[in-house]
Amino acid sequence: MNVARRPFPRGTWAALTTLAALLAQASSATADWPQWRGPGGQGHAGDAHDLPLTWSETENVSWKTPLPGRGWSSPVIDAERIWLTTAVESEISAEEKAARLKAHPGNSLVVSGPVQLRALCVDRTSGRLLHDIELFTISDPQPIHSLNSYASPSPVLATGRLYCHFGDFGTACVDTAAARVVWSHRELRLDHENGPGSTPVLWRDKLIVHCDGRDVQYIVALDAATGTVAWKTARSGELRADTQLKKAYGTPLVIERDGRDVLVSPAADWIYAYDAATGEELWRLSYGVLGFSIVPRPVTAHGLVFMSTSFMQPELLAVRLPEAGGAPAIAWREKKGAPNMSSPLIVGDELYVVSDKGVATCLDARSGRPVWTERLGGNFSSSPLLADGRIYVGNRDGDTFVIRPGTTFELLATNRLDGQIFATPAAVGRALYLRTDKALYRIETPAAGATP
Repeated sequence: MNVARRPFPRGTWAALTTLAALLAQASSATADWPQWRGPGGQGHAGDAHDLPLTWSETENVSWKTPLPGRGWSSPVIDAERIWLTTAVESEISAEEKAARLKAHPGNSLVVSGPVQLRALCVDRTSGRLLHDIELFTISDPQPIHSLNSYASPSPVLATGRLYCHFGDFGTACVDTAAARVVWSHRELRLDHENGPGSTPVLWRDKLIVHCDGRDVQYIVALDAATGTVAWKTARSGELRADTQLKKAYGTPLVIERDGRDVLVSPAADWIYAYDAATGEELWRLSYGVLGFSIVPRPVTAHGLVFMSTSFMQPELLAVRLPEAGGAPAIAWREKKGAPNMSSPLIVGDELYVVSDKGVATCLDARSGRPVWTERLGGNFSSSPLLADGRIYVGNRDGDTFVIRPGTTFELLATNRLDGQIFATPAAVGRALYLRTDKALYRIETPAAGATP
């Protein structure tokens, strides 16, 4: 464990999380951590405080709960419980594996026999696994990329309801009090090629999901109460002929513009804006470069939306949001350090990104000017979190790096856990919740007088 020696002043960045908190939708306001990347969807943990700087398998771990199956979805949290999704895979013969891979061209694909898709519930205080709910059994699942899982999209938590999305494999709503399925939907069909990746967004009474496959591309809203389609809008931007360049795994962000809730939605080659209520396309903007297999979720500040074009020479883009009656435009672009999978993080006037190969970069958010670049080490899929005035980000080796935000790079600590980190951490109160490929952890400094 490597720990920086300089003490860290608490509360420095608390005021900077206010904007992100205001973006949280009223329908999920009662959950402490209702969605991937927190209440505002931008990676800010506004009420986290007194978080531990260091931890290990034997230090500052309140509990560790092994999880069945495999999944990269990030935890969502209410007052008493933590919810996640997982996939329980089964063996497949060598002959069937070869046949399935032949039918699905692609790179680094893996296949499974029948897959059970499940929702898990863990007690927040004790770490005890309370519920393991079967949502779907897929007898002949599509292959997935070796870096993906069948349960990568994160669930969304609202009052009494958990919404679980698995792309082509189905969407389900769970009554969290009764631990039973309220509705399920399996009509949003598409060929992912690499497996599901888009996380849904809950806006008022609608659950909104991206469906950007190699065969079809659209965005759709389901009625949150019934699971029926409320609206469905086809992607309108012209795409390249190669079907592998048509797919995307993005997650939208809801922002308020001119008194209207606007859904900012990154897809292959284009970023779109839709009326969240109706699905009407408000504008679209070409990246001007190849952009596909989009994974990072956009963030917003200073009248700009920040996103990455993801694979094959990715670029980090700052999109200037249009004023009433105007058009969007690309304010700046930066190639160096642009991530394929990890989402950006905005803190005040600085934008932070971590590339898949472990290079962290800080840029001036308004101009795109690089401020500093440092190698952390390892490979990254998880997105950074701002909590208690620090940036936390984990790699696929099980290391979590703790960085002080600012115009000078300062690594405060590097903390190792067993397993790999694909999921993004959550932070509520004094605790940090980390999921590895093996377990869920509650990371917390013991209270004074507590038995270690």
